[in-house]
Amino acid sequence: MNIIAWIVLGLIAGAIAKAIYPGHQGGGILGTILLGIIGAFIGGSLGIFFTTGTLALTAPTLSITGIIVAVIGALIAVFLWNLLNRSAV
Repeated sequence: MNIIAWIVLGLIAGAIAKAIYPGHQGGGILGTILLGIIGAFIGGSLGIFFTTGTLALTAPTLSITGIIVAVIGALIAVFLWNLLNRSAV
C-alpha cells in the first residue's frame, strides 16, 4: 500500500510542480509521475536532513505537509531534468 501512496503523491506533486515551473516540459503523464516520485524522495530526504541532521532516503507521507515537501522536491527534480536535458541538446 505504501507504493500506491507514493505513486499518488508523485502524481500530485509532479502535476503541481509542472504547473508552477515556467516553460514547457515534455514527458506526459508517466514523466510527471516519475518526476513527482523522484521529487517526493528528494523533498522527503531533504526534510529529514534539515530536521534531524541525518541523511536518509525516504518519502513524505500523504498529508498536506508531505505534499508541500514533495512539490518542493519535484520542482528541484524538474529543474535538474531541464538542466540535463538542455545540455544534452
